[in-house]
Amino acid sequence: GIRAEFEGSWLADFFSGEAFTPFFYWLAEAGWIDTFKSGKPKVDGIPVDILWFGLLALLATWVLLRSPFGSWIFAAGGDSNAASNSGVPVRKVKMYLFMFTACCAALVAILTVMDAGSTDARRGFQKEFEAIIAAVIGGCLLTGGYGSAIGAFFGSIIFGMVLIGLSYTNIDQDWYLVFLGSMLLIAVLFNNMIRKRVTGER
Repeated sequence: GIRAEFEGSWLADFFSGEAFTPFFYWLAEAGWIDTFKSGKPKVDGIPVDILWFGLLALLATWVLLRSPFGSWIFAAGGDSNAASNSGVPVRKVKMYLFMFTACCAALVAILTVMDAGSTDARRGFQKEFEAIIAAVIGGCLLTGGYGSAIGAFFGSIIFGMVLIGLSYTNIDQDWYLVFLGSMLLIAVLFNNMIRKRVTGER
């Protein structure tokens, strides 16, 4: 009954459905995109969750690269003792990052529930594991101090494409956790290669 509760609310458009639908219908009328026999475009908009995904990636990139707080994040992750001695409020930085992570998790929950119309605690199962894998694939160091939001953005896309592709194969889905572990192992090896390149280790 969740979908019935929020249907008709102006907030629903921010967290569910598809955006720029009129534009895609105009593209269909102009013959730029394929349509069904009824005239409806085969792609009638951009899912709202993709827009949130891109918006947060851009925001995080700006914070990391263009704000003093971004420098504090890299400093706190690289060497917390040195950062603290340099005047960086390490505990506050980490607290704000955990708060931001919690807000992002809540946003994903809202998007998922409003899309599915129901709740299920199992939908969030192993998501933290997947988030670590996506970030590491994107070049974020597990030891901290190096990485980018854009890297994590593309890392999550790569991981998602592999994950969706796995469902179209004949591989037994019971091997899903083995697949996750293998992805993490590959990501860690890739991570070590990046760390040696950044730090100049041999």
